Amino acid sequence: MELTLNKAVTQVEISGIRQFTYLVRDTPGACGLTIGEPDLNTPGAVKEAAKAALDDNDTHYPPGNGYPYLLEAISRFEAQAHGLSYAPGEIVTTVGATEALSAAFSAILNPGDEVIIPTPAFGLYEALVRLRGAVPVFLPTEHSRFQIVPEELAAAITPRTKAIVLTSPNNPTGCVYTHETLEGIHHVLRDKPIFVICDDVYRALCYTDDYHSFAEYADMRDRSIVVQSFSKPYAMTGWRLGYCMADAPVMSRIQVLHQYGVTSIPSFVQRACVTALGLPTDGVAEIFRKRRDYVYRRLRGMGLTVEEPQGAFYMFIDIRAFGMDSVTFCTRMLKENLVGLIPGIYFGTEGFMRLSYCYSDGDLKEGLDRVERFIKSL
Repeated sequence: MELTLNKAVTQVEISGIRQFTYLVRDTPGACGLTIGEPDLNTPGAVKEAAKAALDDNDTHYPPGNGYPYLLEAISRFEAQAHGLSYAPGEIVTTVGATEALSAAFSAILNPGDEVIIPTPAFGLYEALVRLRGAVPVFLPTEHSRFQIVPEELAAAITPRTKAIVLTSPNNPTGCVYTHETLEGIHHVLRDKPIFVICDDVYRALCYTDDYHSFAEYADMRDRSIVVQSFSKPYAMTGWRLGYCMADAPVMSRIQVLHQYGVTSIPSFVQRACVTALGLPTDGVAEIFRKRRDYVYRRLRGMGLTVEEPQGAFYMFIDIRAFGMDSVTFCTRMLKENLVGLIPGIYFGTEGFMRLSYCYSDGDLKEGLDRVERFIKSL
């Protein structure tokens, strides 16, 4: 008797981003600018709220979708902060944005469906699509300053297209979709039965006053799924907390996947989530804006080509002029100058590398000094 595994699972490899990050971590003396995790600590008020919930013995099964008070708080927050109208019943709290994305894809995809993924993109999207037996369709954007060209989007759509993923601000580029780009996407999609997954987890870390989410198009509310996370703006990566919002018929299916996948998020952290939603994030965004300015200035001073990010905390650096593939370039830089950046191929785009600037000013200076020495040695 021969044992076999799920064929969809066998098509998915362990993340190259994770493997290269581990390589940097395990290289003695290396300075890594790899991880997309704020170097800040969770605010004290958030931690105190969780401690108080524990002291109150809030350690029993909570409602599967989240306590009503938390769902109501999220609903108010999204309406007031972002102009998005979702009732508490159209929201589910999740184990990070990852579970929100996983449940959303599971709810809408059938084997053979196609999902358009603009690249460069975080590798999670491709993996989740393949794990459901669906097909990722990559839409390159490096030739258009990481903006989606409407005509190219239209050409990528087939009768099997089921969804598109929009990430703005973007990982790994820091790009924010312009109003013109969003209008173009809307014009292409508005009359088509295609879901739009709005991964907006970096929207609080935005450096432009002209930010808009695709989720604001009310005429496509029935096809829009919004994913959010507490990780980035509140320095809560280890808490693994996020949420998902969608029109009621879609959310009813997402909630089923959530129920059977994880049952619920922990009970005692939910009070802390409400506290986090009441905290300003302007100060955090300003910290990363200053780091963005420093890193951008340094990279341009080295003669490197890079788009100035308008959000998140990443730079996607063009290294095509050096005539090496991104894995070779980043591996050599790690071995020869002990500095680690992530090869662009792991985001679906060759000839680039990603730098994360959510590190201390001292770490950024040291890492960039090493990058500069490597560049000069070539």
